[in-house]
Amino acid sequence: MRNALGLMLASFVTAVLITGVWFWTSSPRADAAPPQTVAARMAEPLLAPAAARPAPKDDVEITAGLSKPMPAAAPAPFPAPQPMRSSCANPDALGVSRTVVIDTTGGPGFGFLQYKQFDFLTDKEVVLTFDDGPWPTTPAVLKALADECTKALFFPVGKHTTYHPEILKQVAVAGHTIGSHTWSHAHLDSKKLTEAQMREEIEKGFSAVKMALGTAPAPFFRFPGLAHTQTALGYLASRNISMFSVDVDSNDFKSSGPDQVIQNVMTKLDKQGKGVILMHDLQKSTAQALPTLLRRLKAGGYKVVQMRAKEQLETLPEYDAMLVKDQKTPAVASRPISSVVQTVSQ
Repeated sequence: MRNALGLMLASFVTAVLITGVWFWTSSPRADAAPPQTVAARMAEPLLAPAAARPAPKDDVEITAGLSKPMPAAAPAPFPAPQPMRSSCANPDALGVSRTVVIDTTGGPGFGFLQYKQFDFLTDKEVVLTFDDGPWPTTPAVLKALADECTKALFFPVGKHTTYHPEILKQVAVAGHTIGSHTWSHAHLDSKKLTEAQMREEIEKGFSAVKMALGTAPAPFFRFPGLAHTQTALGYLASRNISMFSVDVDSNDFKSSGPDQVIQNVMTKLDKQGKGVILMHDLQKSTAQALPTLLRRLKAGGYKVVQMRAKEQLETLPEYDAMLVKDQKTPAVASRPISSVVQTVSQ
């Protein structure tokens, strides 16, 4: 009897042990991750936090837990070309205090002698302007401006531009703004000019600048002799060309010499306190006066403002073609003068 009870007890203990082992191995562990449904897995972020996942290889992109070749990266675009900026060698240069961009829509006017709509200059600010070039005296003007690291606005005559395109290119390379001063310096208020001739004077002047530079000019225009008419003003406005008059006239074309030019400018400027200064780069006295004049401006606390156009002018094809036709006989020599004309006695 005792033997039978012992065998029964041993069988019971064995069964309990076997059941416990099975239950332990088949049940979820307390530290194991819970089961996930498809919906639960889809709700997870595609990538684990950076600290929890291995860094991908250079040519592999990790997406949704799968590895696939990463497409070759597109080359970075080249930056747009920028004009070269050279540091000023003159630590005490006049320089440029600020640059303004002009929206020429509707043909705004500047220079209080005639156009009083836009008073944008503050006290002691000036705009340097030069008419009637390019001329052999222009490089001396450019040097004086470069020595003071400052900028100006040039209004060339179209015919002069065809004579000296290389000089006008120097003006552009130096970073100055270039507009136009008509084709032949004709006074547009003359009763001898028809409306068609007035348009031709304006448009051929701009076309000549474009031909010399190979690029469009600024839509800035100054009337020869400051002689405007309502018809001309209306036409320029329709072409979105800004008009320039003057605040301070140097009267360099009738001055006795460089000292007179300096005196004219400084006397008027000190009285007005600011303004657009009119000079002529084809005047020898202006080229001679400019180095001293710029130093006088600096000493007087004046600051130069450079004016640029928001958009360049689209010249009209018919006037471009007219100019090309007019220039069948080149105005510019293709050979240097020294190879054509030689002095044999002096």
